[in-house]
Amino acid sequence: MSTERGRGVQSVDRALDVLEALVGHEGALGVTDIARRVGLPQGTVHRLLLTLADRGYARREADRKYAVGVAALRLGDAGYRELAALATEHLRALVDLSGETANLALLEGDRMVYIAQSPSPHTLRIFAEVGRRVPIHSTSVGKAVLSVMEPDRVSSLVRKLTLEPRTPHTAATTEELLARVAQAREEGFALDDEEQELGVRCVGVPLPPVGGLFAAASVSGPSDRFTLALAREVGAKLPQTVSDLAAVLGDR
Repeated sequence: MSTERGRGVQSVDRALDVLEALVGHEGALGVTDIARRVGLPQGTVHRLLLTLADRGYARREADRKYAVGVAALRLGDAGYRELAALATEHLRALVDLSGETANLALLEGDRMVYIAQSPSPHTLRIFAEVGRRVPIHSTSVGKAVLSVMEPDRVSSLVRKLTLEPRTPHTAATTEELLARVAQAREEGFALDDEEQELGVRCVGVPLPPVGGLFAAASVSGPSDRFTLALAREVGAKLPQTVSDLAAVLGDR
């Protein structure tokens, strides 16, 4: 590889690192924060951000912070739509198993993003908007993906989280969250027992990680109908049911 080409590849690699830092964070980031996350000098990061902003992949805010631009969102939406279309038919098997709404979510930075859903046939049902980003610590899909990560990565990620108390049942400390992740690892499924929203109970299972992609499928229902006992019963059956869904991700 020529020196000129090598510099070009390095620039692309660095630009992608900066873009991934923006994508993986909810809200805007300053140049200093981005530089710290990607391990590059602030001057280099600033130049890359100017280029990304010029092409629409980053957006400069009034406070001089940067957020993901429309061009990057269009690329992400296109990929998610294709994956969601392939996954939806397999999510119906989870609805048939549980009678409740089934979801597929991917890990993006320190959040989970719902990319596909198959609704419950019940009139009263839980609906998670596709594209919605939710915390890791208070959701079954979040704890499910943590349960299949290497322990060092789990500890590193968890200790960076702000454990926002979504409800009185949300894990309030790092130790409490890690204990719930350990339980999910042992049982093969993770519970959200009204931790994200009162009146809603969920159970999630991780899909085998593929190429650094972490995903989980979940079933969500009203807590008075989707009881804790039923959620555990469904959770024990989910790993076998999601095998076809895992194959869809594996083919990406």
